[in-house]
Amino acid sequence: MKHINPLGMFDEHFLLEKLTKLNDPLVKLEAHIDWKIFEPLLDIVFNKPQKSSHTGRPPFDRILMFKLLILQSLYNLSDDQMEYQITDRLTFKRFLGLKSSDRVPDSKTIWNFRETLILEDVIAPLFYRFNQALDDQSIFASTGQIVDASFVEAPRQRNTREENKEIKAGKTPEAWKEKPHKLRQKDVDARWVKKNHIVF
Repeated sequence: MKHINPLGMFDEHFLLEKLTKLNDPLVKLEAHIDWKIFEPLLDIVFNKPQKSSHTGRPPFDRILMFKLLILQSLYNLSDDQMEYQITDRLTFKRFLGLKSSDRVPDSKTIWNFRETLILEDVIAPLFYRFNQALDDQSIFASTGQIVDASFVEAPRQRNTREENKEIKAGKTPEAWKEKPHKLRQKDVDARWVKKNHIVF
């Protein structure tokens, strides 16, 4: 057949390069988020003696698992679907730092990790920090089905923290009301909708 080429050593690399050129949204997310900011909270949970075990398979990296939960929320996937999509999609593997030959977290592992965060009452703070990181970079998540989760850059408005709190509460800062020209340049439309622990 004319369009079938023999498998090459660098085919996966070239395919990922093409996916990047086609605007893989996860590349943008990876570039804007410093994942180390989540380590202290995750360490609080998983460094507890009862959470540490030297038996069985070595656990997956905590940041990898948290990034997996981000993907799960963005693409609205069940635990079983998440396991399948990581196995199937190169873009997911790249985002999680997995090679094609690496072991993929199964649905039970995903469930256990999320339930541990919920029981330890840290899942909300983790997702709050994620939202703050997006907010600080003026990047807002657009979620939906597997084909349309994306990240869009919002105009940098350079609001104060207090102004952002008022906007998120559905209010218009008083100082803006006194300056109609400034108010017209500001985006006060609601865009913070909570979905699966993430505020958009």
